[in-house]
Amino acid sequence: MANQKGVMRWLLAGLATAVLSGCVSVPDAIKGTSATPQEDLVRVMNAPSLYVGQEGRFGGKVVDIQNQQGKTRLEIASMRLDSGARPILGEPSVGRIYAEVNGFLDPVDFRNQLVTVVGPITGTAEGKVGNAPYKFMVMRVDGYKRWRLTQQVMMPPQPIDPWFWGAGPHPWRAGYGGWGWYPPEPARVETVVTE
Repeated sequence: MANQKGVMRWLLAGLATAVLSGCVSVPDAIKGTSATPQEDLVRVMNAPSLYVGQEGRFGGKVVDIQNQQGKTRLEIASMRLDSGARPILGEPSVGRIYAEVNGFLDPVDFRNQLVTVVGPITGTAEGKVGNAPYKFMVMRVDGYKRWRLTQQVMMPPQPIDPWFWGAGPHPWRAGYGGWGWYPPEPARVETVVTE
């Protein structure tokens, strides 16, 4: 009976973890109006005229910012987004976009920052990356979210012994403190994207 309670406790803990990890949602500022905004920059750039007027949601690192009359143009090195519309760290850039925001944004607050933007795709524009000519996708920004990087300690997974049925000399349990299935692992520090 006590053993069943222990198994049930492990199952409930696993279920709670699965439920909580699935609770990632897109922040209101970048939800947009479409149920499925375009997020695949490579697909859009293969036939940009087909996507003009459609809502897009893209994110990545702001590599340049230009203040113009009545608007600010963010040049973003676009990266794939996770289910919460956050740029995925460590992913390579899939291309560059110009995201045009109405009003003034201070370059100090946005340069080299991670952002996600949402709004209608308006076309393409010729520009340069370094000295190389480049075709940028252009969009009007209706909403944006600036992200922060933070570090968190990730504990290694704890061993779950499905054959642990009480006390007694069981050689397969020796891994808990010495040789066996579960070598001790150090905790690691991971950088994550957060609000």
